[in-house]
Amino acid sequence: QVQLVESGGGLVQPGGSLRLSCAAFGFTLDHSAISWFRQAPGKEREGVSCISTSDGTTSYADSVKGRFTISRDNAKNTVYLRMNSLKPEDTAVYYCATRPLSCSSWPSHYDYWGQGTQVTVSS
Repeated sequence: QVQLVESGGGLVQPGGSLRLSCAAFGFTLDHSAISWFRQAPGKEREGVSCISTSDGTTSYADSVKGRFTISRDNAKNTVYLRMNSLKPEDTAVYYCATRPLSCSSWPSHYDYWGQGTQVTVSS
């Protein structure tokens, strides 16, 4: 059974950092793309970052470039999202999702989703 489990969210002050984890079960990360999306109250779900585990290609939304870093650990079957210099506008529920091979910015292109983890940036 394919399952994605996110962890690492929480409350952090502006300027702080968090590292989110997305652990994959029931499949290996080889030849998959893993994306992080986020959804704030009243807003559409938006893509944050993606990594294609087959070739290591990464992509980032303009709003997080230079602050967020996506990485993978194939041995642990886990993808990470390191978030630095967090801003109040980064507050959202963060989801990881997977699809075969290549990244896509469209949520509908993803086959499996995690349950989400809340990130709140506030003083």
